[in-house]
Amino acid sequence: MSTEHVLDRRPGGHARDRVRRTANKVPGVTASFWIIKVLTTGMGETASDWLAHLLGPVPAVGLGGLGLVAALVLQFAVRRYVAWIYWTAIVMVSVFGTMAADILHVGLGIPYTLSTPLFMITLAAVFALWYAAERTLSIHGIRTRRREVFYWAAVLATFALGTAAGDLTATVGVGYLGSAVLFGAAISVPALAHRAGVLGAVPAFWTAYVITRPLGASIADWMALEPHRGGLGLGLGPVTLSWTVAILALVGHLAVTRRDVRTA
Repeated sequence: MSTEHVLDRRPGGHARDRVRRTANKVPGVTASFWIIKVLTTGMGETASDWLAHLLGPVPAVGLGGLGLVAALVLQFAVRRYVAWIYWTAIVMVSVFGTMAADILHVGLGIPYTLSTPLFMITLAAVFALWYAAERTLSIHGIRTRRREVFYWAAVLATFALGTAAGDLTATVGVGYLGSAVLFGAAISVPALAHRAGVLGAVPAFWTAYVITRPLGASIADWMALEPHRGGLGLGLGPVTLSWTVAILALVGHLAVTRRDVRTA
């Protein structure tokens, strides 16, 4: 029996807490999971920039913050994984995580060479606190409020870290297309290491999870930005809308088929 199951069956607590342990609050890790994850990272990148240009930085950040709070309140309110609720929260984390990284760089003048390790330390701290409290970082046992808080804190930190890391590589001469190729190659490393038996499932998952952020953001930026900035010039709005349609289609498919719902 795994540590995760032992923790889930600890005695005590209120009846409501015991009910909350009966259903995992996050989806199973499938191919669709990774595709949607990459799409949400790219869509969040361009949506953040689009809103900032459309509304101004301050209103955009305020709107993004309100959207994030509303999405997380809804996610915490339900007692099981619901595809559209979960992925709405992920989208809003992506949008606001991009804004958080941009605020440090553009608003406060903090270089990406400093914000990237800062977010890395923040993520490490979240993981350390999570593991100290639960003795696991597995996403297959997100059945209690405390684990859910740790999970979403880690998710938010990974998005901010990935945004800063992607912008760092894009601004040091690698470019957006080069960054997409770089992170596309990098994301295969944890998968191959896990397959070879040299990296556990949990660290492999979280490593890949972090890398999906700069991967998706680099692809979206390359598609949206002007040619003189190294992009295709398709525009922030069109890229945001097209990626949103793709996300809605895939999430709708999962909501109907329930292929990402863990039954154990």
